[in-house]
Amino acid sequence: MTQDAVITFRELEKWYGDFHALKHINLTISRGERVVICGPSGSGKSTLIRCINGLESFDQGQLEVSGHPLNRRHLKAIRGKVGMVFQHFNLFPHLTVLDNLTLAPRRTLNMSRPDAEVLAMSLLERVHIAHQANKYPGQLSGGQQQRVAIARSLCMKPDIMLFDEPTSALDPEMIREVLDVMKELAEGGMTMVCVTHEMGFARQVADRVVFMDEGEIVEVAEPATLFDRPQHPRTRQFLDQILSY
Repeated sequence: MTQDAVITFRELEKWYGDFHALKHINLTISRGERVVICGPSGSGKSTLIRCINGLESFDQGQLEVSGHPLNRRHLKAIRGKVGMVFQHFNLFPHLTVLDNLTLAPRRTLNMSRPDAEVLAMSLLERVHIAHQANKYPGQLSGGQQQRVAIARSLCMKPDIMLFDEPTSALDPEMIREVLDVMKELAEGGMTMVCVTHEMGFARQVADRVVFMDEGEIVEVAEPATLFDRPQHPRTRQFLDQILSY
């Protein structure tokens, strides 16, 4: 697994003032692996995933992404390899769906407008929303906007996709359409790290599930093992609570 590692945390530590947000994080994620990070609110999940593309700094330890140490020198190269989808869609409301997708490839990858539009339309087809290309974000449902956000990240041709609670801002009936798109990405072999409370998605899609609590990785296991035979009492307590609803 180490030979194919694309993300490696070694003894990572993160503080916010006196608050110890991440403690002794050691984790390796391999190329093509799908990892779901779960845990209670405030456990450090989002902080951990945001460290991967430098949106959060860390105070001690090491983090390597796509063969590069995460530092100021390599940050731009790493961000070019990593796409991210957030809880909120962060689309430009004054731009059409198509223009939202083509902006970064044209400015960052120096693609021509025709080439960027071909790429954008192919990705909108992939997330089943090409027919909305000329609409504005405000004309779309929340689920549709999140699918546009996924396509926009894919326009930068990332090797790794990060998802930070991508369905938590959606109405229940919109969650499945976003999860279905994420499942299709997973089936295509994309390396994915996803923070989510959608345990059904984790069971179906993840190669491994990471359970965090109070800034620490408490348990890492395959979904069947973690959900059916959790080893740590805190994991069992969390799953009993979240799966009882």
